[in-house]
Amino acid sequence: MHGPASPGWLLVALCAATGAYCLLRMRSGVEEQRRAAGGEALMGFGMAAMAVPAAVLAPPRWAWLVYSAVFGTAALRALWAARTGRHHLHHLMGAFAMAYMAAVMAAAPGHHHGSGGSGVPLLTASLLVYFTGYVLLSGARLVSVPALAVGGGVRTGSPGWGDRPELARACRLSMGMATVAMLITL
Repeated sequence: MHGPASPGWLLVALCAATGAYCLLRMRSGVEEQRRAAGGEALMGFGMAAMAVPAAVLAPPRWAWLVYSAVFGTAALRALWAARTGRHHLHHLMGAFAMAYMAAVMAAAPGHHHGSGGSGVPLLTASLLVYFTGYVLLSGARLVSVPALAVGGGVRTGSPGWGDRPELARACRLSMGMATVAMLITL
């Protein structure tokens, strides 16, 4: 994405760290958590690649088309999964937002994004409203999650890194914040 280099690198670091943690979550004993973590790892690493500052690496048009195809496929998969549970709708929104941003970048690769005017304003604004609301709601929910640590020690039989719901929520929250940042710079 185009914009200042320092925030871009922070966004890359946040998204890559989120993707790496999601890979750890794939070691969960619960299949649904593994599947969700795999999709979130794809999103995290894909977002990290898309957030590399354009001053360092300006991907060619075909790279944006590949991003759009990968995230479009992820959106279709999430749409299919949403028929069994509405919790997949957020994955659909995230994958759609990434496919949309990649398509906008493919359509106008030479345009200096971050100055406004890229993409469909109503669609961009709608996605911004959705993800801003998601970030605020997720942040409030995360604050209310009780800690698993007791007196500095971890309870016996506590879940492993892949099964910690508060860390999974923090992972999703950080990707939501990154999506808001990327939509703003679009």
